[in-house]
Amino acid sequence: MEGFSDNVFGFALTLLVISLEVPRTFNDLLETIRGSIAFAFVFILLFIFWQEHYKFFRRYGLENNTVLWLNAALLFVILFFVYPLKFLFYYLVKAFSGMARTVTMSNGSIVPAIENYQWTSLMTIYGLAFVTIYAIFALLYLHAYKKRNDLELNGIETLMTQSSIVGCCANCSIGLLSIAFVTFGGFQYAAISGLTYMLIGPAQTTIGFFFRKKVNLIQETPTVSE
Repeated sequence: MEGFSDNVFGFALTLLVISLEVPRTFNDLLETIRGSIAFAFVFILLFIFWQEHYKFFRRYGLENNTVLWLNAALLFVILFFVYPLKFLFYYLVKAFSGMARTVTMSNGSIVPAIENYQWTSLMTIYGLAFVTIYAIFALLYLHAYKKRNDLELNGIETLMTQSSIVGCCANCSIGLLSIAFVTFGGFQYAAISGLTYMLIGPAQTTIGFFFRKKVNLIQETPTVSE
């Protein structure tokens, strides 16, 4: 299951590559460099998803039917997520680097890469995929928590599992908040919708601090020998 999953993650990264051709002009080279910047951002995000996946299987080693189907759903959403990610970050890199945000169609006409009103749909698609990915991770950790007796998890390992569940649910909440901004505020709130994801860092730090205190309390509690 892990081998197949790693292949899917590798395939997802392959989908991000636009072209392997050598740039023929300096402008082509600049375009490739700007594309590499966008690729780096998307790569980091996919790496975070892979790391969460890797951590789960290394911690618990569960390979039953529940994990099989949840893992399949996760991989499906990640593959679906690649193109919205690619489009969004490549567009943002072009916007911040001062490049034209237009596309030349096959008939020679030049059109905007995205219309203002379409930002609502784009951020909603992005948010739904993000929420779904972390909802599946939450379900995977919840399944492991229910199996804690079979897995013989100790107190610290159980707390780590609970921390992962809460952390995934927090990310889901942030994603839903982002969707709410563009759903009720319209495309004018697209920037705020994107900036909402910056709450992930403080939220995860707070959750980590809270559960770390509990772990430290267990470690400092003396074991009573019979």
